Parts: sequence; C-alpha cells; structure tokens
Amino acid sequence: MTLQTPSYRPAAGDEAAPGSATPHKAGGLRALAQRHLSKLVVAPSFAAILLFVYGFIVWTVYISFTNSKMLPSYDLVGADAFSKLWRIERWYVAIENLLIFGGLFIGVSLIVGILLAVLLDQRIRGEGVLRTIYLYPMALSFIVTGTAWKWILNPGIGIQQFVRDLGFPGFTFDWIVQQDTAVYTLVIAAVWQSSGFVMALFLAALRGVDQEIIKAAYLDGASLPRIYWGIVLPSVRPVFMSAFVILAHLAVKSYDLVVALTGGGPGYASDLPATFMYEMTFRRNQIAIGSASALMMLATVVAIIVPYLYSELKGGKRV
Repeated sequence: MTLQTPSYRPAAGDEAAPGSATPHKAGGLRALAQRHLSKLVVAPSFAAILLFVYGFIVWTVYISFTNSKMLPSYDLVGADAFSKLWRIERWYVAIENLLIFGGLFIGVSLIVGILLAVLLDQRIRGEGVLRTIYLYPMALSFIVTGTAWKWILNPGIGIQQFVRDLGFPGFTFDWIVQQDTAVYTLVIAAVWQSSGFVMALFLAALRGVDQEIIKAAYLDGASLPRIYWGIVLPSVRPVFMSAFVILAHLAVKSYDLVVALTGGGPGYASDLPATFMYEMTFRRNQIAIGSASALMMLATVVAIIVPYLYSELKGGKRV
C-alpha cells in the first residue's frame, strides 16, 4: 500500500509565488490607467480652468469689497467700491452705450442673418460662394474688424472721401469723430462681422424643417413670405434664443472692437463697460472700482444665460 503525500494548496491569505505577482499587478495598473485615461488627460486643463477662471472670479469678488487702488488690499471695507462706481458719470455713459450698442447689434444682426438665411434657403445659384462670403467675417478677430472699419469710416480716407471724389463734395459721413454718433459705428462693424454667424445658425435650422409642411402650405395657396413668417420661423424658435444669448454675450464683453475702432472716444463717448473696467483698473489705478464694474458685467451675463439654461434643462426633462 502506497501512501500519497497530499498536494499543498496556498490558503487565501498566502502570498502568490514570486514572479507571478508582478505581471498581475502590472496588468491591474494598466487596466486602471486605461479606465481613467480620459480623466488623466483632462485633469490639467480642468485644474487650469478652475484656477485661472473661477479662482480669479472669486478673487475679483473679494477685491471689489476692499479699498484696493494701485495694489491689492485685502482689508474688507464693505460695498464702498460699488457706491463710488455708481457715482461716476463715465460709468453711466458706458451703460447707456451698452444699451444702445447691444440693442441695435442684436436686433440688426438677427434681422440681417435671418434674411440671408431665407435667401440662401431658396437654393439659389452660387449658394456655396455666397455662404462663404457672408460667413467669412466671423473668422476675423474684432481687432482686425475694428482696424478695417476705422479706415473705412475715416472721413479723410474712407467712405466720405470716396464719395466726395465721385463728385459729391457736400457728402458727409463723419460718425466716427462725432460724440453723438461714434457708438453707432461700433454697431456697423459688429453687425458686419456677426450677421453671417446668425445666418449659419438659421440656415442649418431651416434645412431641418419638414418640407412636406411647406409643400402642403403651397398647395393651400400660401405665399412664400407667409409660409416663412407663419410656419417656418416659428418652428425654429429655439434658434432665436440661442442666437440672442450668443450675441448678447458678445455685446457685454466687447472690448477689442472698441479699442481698435474708436478707442472709446471721442473722449469717452463710445465707452462700454469692458473699456471702462480696463481704464479704471490699469490706467486710473482703482482696482476695487474696476473689480466692481467687472462684477456688474458678470451679473449681466448671468442674468442672460441662467434663464436660457433653465429653459433648456426644463425642455430636456419634458422630453
């Protein structure tokens, strides 16, 4: 009778044999890295945004409640900076200009963009070329746009001089050098740049409208303007809100266009809140007042975006 020695099986808590643990751990680490690779790639950008965007927003909020001038001061003094801000005449000029510029910029851009979109929606000949021409200005920066329109509107070398050279010596178009009209030159340049973007938004929406509805309206005898006004445009209503929010955000933060086109002048007749903030912070050495004006701009943007986000989220839940 032969006795057999029972084979040894490691207990659950025993260590694995040398040489087999390292590959297992390496495979686990590799699998863990693969699972979290996207997070690892995005983490540096997320950290940078957290610091340089939201971190400095918090810092600006804090500074606005101090008495900071040329250098930051971290002693809280309450809302004195906001009180001083609303006693400055130049701030009221900037707010009035923002209302004029923003209202005209948004309204005219929407009208021009919609008309261009309806025109191209007829699938006219050369549509691709026209679409590129209308959309091209959006590829330029506001600095380039402002510089170009500064030359175009210059009374000595621009439109006024060109028309006079054609034989109309009495023609006058000097808005850019007049205090009462300088802000309207900002509207002209901004509409020229942004209306093509609005056109692209609405053209994409119009191409998604059910053509059977349009054909049925044609059979009922409806005219083309009536079809667009009563059927097509109401069906793309969400695009109106999206375009409005984008244009309003551009209007509130407009800085480079003003600097390149009018410099805020003549005097400060064409100032906007963004240029006012820069003037107070970096030229007048009033950091607290500049921070307070920046918070007013942030509050304006929030007042525009939050209702939009709420409506979008509410609509998504309904779906």
